[in-house]
Amino acid sequence: MANTVHIDVVSAEESIFSGEAEFVVAPAGGGEVGIYPNHAPMITTIKPGALRIQQSEGKDETVIFISGGMLEVQPGIITVLADTAIRGQDLDEAKAIAAKEAAEEALRNRSAEIDYAAAQAELAEAVAQIQAIQKLRKSVH
Repeated sequence: MANTVHIDVVSAEESIFSGEAEFVVAPAGGGEVGIYPNHAPMITTIKPGALRIQQSEGKDETVIFISGGMLEVQPGIITVLADTAIRGQDLDEAKAIAAKEAAEEALRNRSAEIDYAAAQAELAEAVAQIQAIQKLRKSVH
């Protein structure tokens, strides 16, 4: 039996994933982190991006888009508490591109009613979703 770690991915709406993994890659606040079984305990923030879960050799990688949240690594378990989590196969590329374009347009228009921080956050999330879709496409082909 391969060495694995249990991982739970939950959002405010639902439990997205629960199972064993040989390797996990998460978009942590300071950059991507790779987590193998027996990783040192840690807690970190998560930025928008693709959470990649390698369940076992020979199986496809599971990709989940997360918009932010917290990552906790403890002996034997990884917990991802995501603000929003969307399974890779449920991502809508056209919708993500439209959101990116809308956020870019809002940032270009210099009107006083725009919340620039919110527009930048929306842009970052849309770009991260598009990148997650591209990673998923690469892993499938």
